[in-house]
Amino acid sequence: MAILNKAITQLFALTLTFALAAQAHAARLKDIADIEGVRGNQLVGYGLVVGLAGSGDGNSAVFTSKSIANMLEKSGLRIDSTEIKVKNVAAVIVTATLPAFARPGSRIDVTLSSLGDAKSLQGGNLIMTSLKGTDGNVYAVAQGAANVGGFSIEGGGDAAIKNHPTVGVVPGGATIERSIPFDLFQSHKVRITLREPDFTTLTRLVSVVNTYLGRPLAVAVDGGTAEIAFPADVMRNPVAMLASIETLEVERDIGARIVVNEKTGTIIMGDAVTIGRVALAHGNLNITVRSESDVSQPNALSGGVTTTVTNTDIQVGEEKRKLAVVGGGQPTLGELVKALNSLGATPRDLISIFQALKKAGALNAELVVM
Repeated sequence: MAILNKAITQLFALTLTFALAAQAHAARLKDIADIEGVRGNQLVGYGLVVGLAGSGDGNSAVFTSKSIANMLEKSGLRIDSTEIKVKNVAAVIVTATLPAFARPGSRIDVTLSSLGDAKSLQGGNLIMTSLKGTDGNVYAVAQGAANVGGFSIEGGGDAAIKNHPTVGVVPGGATIERSIPFDLFQSHKVRITLREPDFTTLTRLVSVVNTYLGRPLAVAVDGGTAEIAFPADVMRNPVAMLASIETLEVERDIGARIVVNEKTGTIIMGDAVTIGRVALAHGNLNITVRSESDVSQPNALSGGVTTTVTNTDIQVGEEKRKLAVVGGGQPTLGELVKALNSLGATPRDLISIFQALKKAGALNAELVVM
């Protein structure tokens, strides 16, 4: 067991060292920031999936029967919704994302999610469904065969289910009917927003952009946003200019942070993590309870009774770990990992150590517990 624990510890140390030893490098502006206004918009609609093989909504889903009645009424057939009892239809919520700069005639994927008690959408076909935005306007119309990628089979008291058959996708199933009016360069300036606001990173971003343009057109608005002015000469081809700006490399300034997941024993540390000089000992209390049963059998013709005697042995021990001094000065990440692994700590032990160091005020980093 000791050899196994040592092997696990060494493997973890090697993995952690390779995962964290890489130094921070510059990243493209487009990989760490977004252009304000360039985003997708959510669309949603309510529809019916028909053609199911008895796996649709049951009679308890009243809205499904009413929807069928309304659909038939629009086709010239009036029928009472209480008289409708079909299992080949399922009510679904249809969702999609309208991409930025999408134009009428373009096609997008839609996702179908069962709203009632349907068992599967396999083999179904979505009938024409309007997709609306938050303003209530219709921006796309969806229709097509559902692609589930799973199945649900029941029979003779047995059942078999693969993946999630009550959610499906219609690839390219929606046609965009209306675009969202948006002129990115109307104000002759654009705003760039960092995905993780940081004053140092933003200052570097502004400097890089101004150096590339050769004039101070970029200015920091706050800790996460920079505004770039587009003068008349740039407005002749603003798309090309923006394309060249978003490929500029900016050196990120990442704060010291440790992310731990106690459920999986995962630890991720940034290379800026340091600890103050502390004396640290970590030992595990081991309690072993062992029971053995002995049979007491009397001699022949003695008239005694056979009995069972239980002997219980309880041992309490504590690992003998020497007090180790770690941290102090400005150790590198590799030195920190080496010092912690010299204690023979497993990943879960390290999580406890980091939490204790944080409580003691010796951990110079943000500790994030997932």
